[in-house]
Amino acid sequence: MENNGTIAPLHNVALCMKALERAMKRPRYLPGMVCFYGPSGWGKSFAACHVAVKYKAYYVECRSTWSKKAILAAILKEMGVAQARTVYEMTDQIIDHLRLGGQPLIVDEMDHIVDKRAVNIIRDLYDGSGAPILLIGEERIPMKLKKWERFHGRVLDWVPAQPSDVEDARVLSQFYCAQATIRDDLLSLIVNVAKGSVRRICVNLARVEEEALGMGIKEIGLEEWGKKTLWTGEAPARRLA
Repeated sequence: MENNGTIAPLHNVALCMKALERAMKRPRYLPGMVCFYGPSGWGKSFAACHVAVKYKAYYVECRSTWSKKAILAAILKEMGVAQARTVYEMTDQIIDHLRLGGQPLIVDEMDHIVDKRAVNIIRDLYDGSGAPILLIGEERIPMKLKKWERFHGRVLDWVPAQPSDVEDARVLSQFYCAQATIRDDLLSLIVNVAKGSVRRICVNLARVEEEALGMGIKEIGLEEWGKKTLWTGEAPARRLA
């Protein structure tokens, strides 16, 4: 999220940035893949997108339906390179581009590649190019990758994403609540209800601002909010007649 060209200083943006920086600045004899992981909704992809912009990294968000060839095709498309016909040729194209260009590669939704048992594609790209590679995955991705020892051993660092706190919520409110100020006591409640999820915090910030505007006030806290409900992500229970 940006405001006047400035990236919102959320904790997970900073963590993701440091993870990639470590791979980029490592001595050449150390492995060059790093993994940033955590539960869904904690802002990992958001952080990765901004890190990609900052470091001019190639960014690919994988899909569950992608084949091995589709993964390579997506990376080549991000690089702006016309793909060759065979998987072998496409792999060499990417390796050459990474090696010559020196830009990092960010692979988001790495769990899909693991589930497809296609992790060796990424290992081949790393082994051939030595380029820094940032992997983004869900909470269990370190455990999943233990099945591929040769891949697992090439990971320089495992960086866990952190749940959002009141400081993050305060920053987010500056971007999502342009017409109302939310006091810290209500922000604390929002954070607790969201259970660390940036996505749920943003939904609730929008809900609170809408309520404040409906009440005709410019500042809102627990006193004004009262006993109104916040969005937890859970579907409401059916009311029986």
